[in-house]
Amino acid sequence: MSDSFTTTVLNITTGTAETVTDLTRACEEFLTRTAPGRDGLLNVFVPHATAGIAVLETGAGSDDDLLAALHHLLPADDRWQHRHGSPGHGRDHVLPALVPPHATLPVIGGRLELGTWQSVCLVDTNTSNTNRQVRLSFFGG
Repeated sequence: MSDSFTTTVLNITTGTAETVTDLTRACEEFLTRTAPGRDGLLNVFVPHATAGIAVLETGAGSDDDLLAALHHLLPADDRWQHRHGSPGHGRDHVLPALVPPHATLPVIGGRLELGTWQSVCLVDTNTSNTNRQVRLSFFGG
């Protein structure tokens, strides 16, 4: 495989509560190993029908605010056509339409170019599936 494309898979355990899991450090570590001094793009992708990737501030309550907003927009009740799994699980399948399963971010000089308060996060409202894979792929020169 060309050194202009490198990929790895993170195995993430999210637990039994709705979560926003900060992946920024794992992204930075991946870039340190695979893209030292290089420019390109980092693609972060979660290959699951019930999870997404968001870029947002964490640690100051925004992550909890996101979960609260999603709970308001996508209540865990019996209104959903998709009915297998835990009660309200159909909403988990709508989540990726609002929080997409991917983000593509600039890498300059081997470093992830995020704003001061931005973090790369896995958003998971599906409490029935506690194990997730996240694929990190660097495309660069």
